[in-house]
Amino acid sequence: MDIQKSYKEDKASGKLYLVGTPIGNLEDMTFRAIRVLKEVQWVAAEDTRQTRKLMTHFDIATRLVSYHEHNKHASGPELLRLLENGDSIALVSDAGLPAICDPGSDLVKSALEAGIDVIPIPGANAALSALIVSGLSTERFTFLGFLPRDKKHLLDELGALQLAKETLIFYEAPHRVLKTLEAMLAVWSPERQVCLVRELTKKYEEAIRGTIRECYDYMLEHEAKGEYCFVVEGSTAAEGANAVAWWEAFGLEEHVEHYVTQGSDRKEAIKRAAADRQMPKRELYNFLHKKT
Repeated sequence: MDIQKSYKEDKASGKLYLVGTPIGNLEDMTFRAIRVLKEVQWVAAEDTRQTRKLMTHFDIATRLVSYHEHNKHASGPELLRLLENGDSIALVSDAGLPAICDPGSDLVKSALEAGIDVIPIPGANAALSALIVSGLSTERFTFLGFLPRDKKHLLDELGALQLAKETLIFYEAPHRVLKTLEAMLAVWSPERQVCLVRELTKKYEEAIRGTIRECYDYMLEHEAKGEYCFVVEGSTAAEGANAVAWWEAFGLEEHVEHYVTQGSDRKEAIKRAAADRQMPKRELYNFLHKKT
């Protein structure tokens, strides 16, 4: 067990600050973020070229070092050594809050294991910004990061989320927007409400609201540009009832084959069918094996 007193100066080690940066509009940079970036000994950045532009704009002269997915195993231990020797470090991502869908989470974990205080400096966040303008429920939501790229795993992931009642949020690259909407149409009700938000806080910010089918038809006629944030309505009571009803007419083998035709391998298809029926997958596997 560990209890962190973030601002109690009783440690020889430095502190790791997680600093939020703008997701597009530089005016979203907070006064506190600027002050912290100026006061720490080092700024660790995912993309030093991008961060250098930000630091130049705000007249920040702090030493800049690189920390990203491809060098984290070499750079991480060196950053920890600096922290343990008393230097404080500000970790930033290309845009928004660090440690969300980037290697910063690994550095946070290592710092905590080493007894280093980790302090958040809040700022802009694309997922929450998209959520609050979507018009969909904000009472409960799940952030999914980036969905699987492979079609089979994408369908499996969406299938596992089919009955989730909370609002779903995820990021998507422009070249994958149509593919993801197609997968959503294959697994979820086409009448679910969705909001596609792109270019948040920038000049061409746009929010596309409608059903999955309407948004798919719109994107067929309009080229996807910029990074997208999907905000999707959770499963409705009617959709939940239909999701139960669709497989009740199937035999066990037919139920499994349904998922196989969707792209799942047989092992995964058995797992999904067993989950639908709330039965142990081993029991379903044994039943099917006996039949063969």
